[in-house]
Amino acid sequence: MNFDLSEDEELLKALAERFVVDHYDIESRRRFLAEPHGFSPANWKLLGDLGLIAAMFDTEAGGLDLDATGIATVFEALGRGLVVEPLIENVLLAGRLFAATATEPLRGAWLPSLLAGERRIALAHVEERSRDGRAWIETRATVDGGGWRISGEKAYVPAAGGADGFIVSARGEGAPDDNDGVGLFFVPADASGLSLAHWHMADGSVAASLRFDDVAVDGAGRLTGGLAEIAVAGELASLARSAEAIGVMERIFSETIDHLRTREQYGARLASFQALQHRMVAHYAAIEQARGLMNLAMVSWRQPEFGSAVLGARAFVSEVSVALGHDMIQFHGGMGVTDELSVGHGHKRLLVLSRWPDGPDAALDRFAGVES
Repeated sequence: MNFDLSEDEELLKALAERFVVDHYDIESRRRFLAEPHGFSPANWKLLGDLGLIAAMFDTEAGGLDLDATGIATVFEALGRGLVVEPLIENVLLAGRLFAATATEPLRGAWLPSLLAGERRIALAHVEERSRDGRAWIETRATVDGGGWRISGEKAYVPAAGGADGFIVSARGEGAPDDNDGVGLFFVPADASGLSLAHWHMADGSVAASLRFDDVAVDGAGRLTGGLAEIAVAGELASLARSAEAIGVMERIFSETIDHLRTREQYGARLASFQALQHRMVAHYAAIEQARGLMNLAMVSWRQPEFGSAVLGARAFVSEVSVALGHDMIQFHGGMGVTDELSVGHGHKRLLVLSRWPDGPDAALDRFAGVES
């Protein structure tokens, strides 16, 4: 197996690492989270100028068509930097889904600005009664002449703050849990009848609940595909979440090692306590296991077993990352939960990565082929 990065992937990894070095420390991260949309618009535009946004798209859309190795490498680097810009939700998930399903008029009007970092879109899919990543669509789409009318609510839309448009899943027919009868529609953020209520997720990022009151969508706004296309885009997003989580784990693990080597209690450094040594070794082993599962997913790219490998990695990483975060905070003591240390920031990010859009148990059930 060859895990060497291509020239483009090496360049993108270096770009991501340089972006972190130049723009991120804990004070900057706190300042970015305090922005109205939960991240820095200037950083987002810079990511577009650097080509990191466009790189996530297929070559047909103007991107580099990164494979699983390239995507995992970039997001692991961004995870180590605790970057708050919502590349997973707005680019890998919504952006790639838009590029794959939009009509030519929409692609021409929106894709160039999306790749350049001038506009963002989000996926409005999960509803209040959805559970464990399974489809439950009550939002309705009714035919209205040559267009459609959308009515309903999407309770959980991450990275919706300041988004310029939304890909909305809506049901034309069938019961809420039917896999058939669901279509995708593009709704600009300024559409009449669309209202947003913003709220913060556990990591400080800005999400929104969307309400559609008879929102009009013209014929060009009807995208191709449905739940299957969301699932395809979701696989890469899930891979990126696991990669980012591994980067976060490495960051707070390394900082905790430094803390244990310098902090003293009872006249001895914490790193000399055998109980703490054993727990740190267990977490080191978990990080290596997580990386092994990520490697398995990467070498399965575009193979039938890719989806299963991604689920297996997610199930494991989601579980061990939160346990690691708990211990890293405990080893720091009370200051571990303060906003001044990156350990607390990293743990909050791990909580969201591990529980959105589903938890480790749900991922493990799907990996094992169990349907509840």
